[in-house]
Amino acid sequence: MTLPATLDEAVAALAAMPAAVPVAGGTDLMASVNSGQLRPAALVGLGRISEIRGWQYQDGHALLGAGLTHARMGRPDFAALIPALAAAARAAGPPQIRNAGTLGGNIASAAPTGDALPVLAALEAVLIVAGPGGARREVPVSHLLAGMEMLRPGELIGFVRVPLLHAPQVFLKATGRTGPGRAVASVALVLDPARRGVRCAVGAIAPMPLRPLEAEEWVASLIDWDGERGSLVPEAVHAFGEYVAAACIPEQPPAADGTEQPLPPAVLHLRRTVAALARRALGRALS
Repeated sequence: MTLPATLDEAVAALAAMPAAVPVAGGTDLMASVNSGQLRPAALVGLGRISEIRGWQYQDGHALLGAGLTHARMGRPDFAALIPALAAAARAAGPPQIRNAGTLGGNIASAAPTGDALPVLAALEAVLIVAGPGGARREVPVSHLLAGMEMLRPGELIGFVRVPLLHAPQVFLKATGRTGPGRAVASVALVLDPARRGVRCAVGAIAPMPLRPLEAEEWVASLIDWDGERGSLVPEAVHAFGEYVAAACIPEQPPAADGTEQPLPPAVLHLRRTVAALARRALGRALS
């Protein structure tokens, strides 16, 4: 294993060994190795790169190092900056996973159940990607998760730029069992008073987080941004949950003879779960 000390050294090592795989916490990598899905020819360890293990302020944003662990993001000082991302980090799994797993690894693996992903989608985060020769380029995280842009050979996710909204934000998830576990569905919701907007992303139910844009616009138009934001009537909060669920899990198209096709029970249950998470998230954000 190669152990570079800087981000540019890591990029150079990957360029010199195209078959090498970068590894930070290794939680997803080792799962793939243990299952026989991956046999890396060489590894480039990122654990010694101090520049990507912290964060800094940058023009109203937080510039987060890709090497930040879930455990570090779950601490109170980080939670004061980006509450939803801290909540997702605390829900990422048992202590051994939170202590090893990193923000960059969560993004690079792009597993649908990655808890940080819907939060980053709702925050409209941007990746700072490091390339050969000291090159840097910006990629919206949603573009990478949707496959609209890919990491090029020799590139690494160096940082994640997240806006500091100074407003309520919530992350909730439902698992198939009690305690920390993989999400069956998750919802991230943030309020953006400066833009008078609500941004919501639903995770785990599709290969990438889903943004119910029409539901966001509808509920944002009902909020009293200049007065008591919490004055939204309960019926509107409930309707928002249903709106989000219907946008992310639509009805089945009619059969060939024109008859309606009911959703299978498991899908209907998932839809109800998404609706419940969305309305709880909005209720907590507005309270």
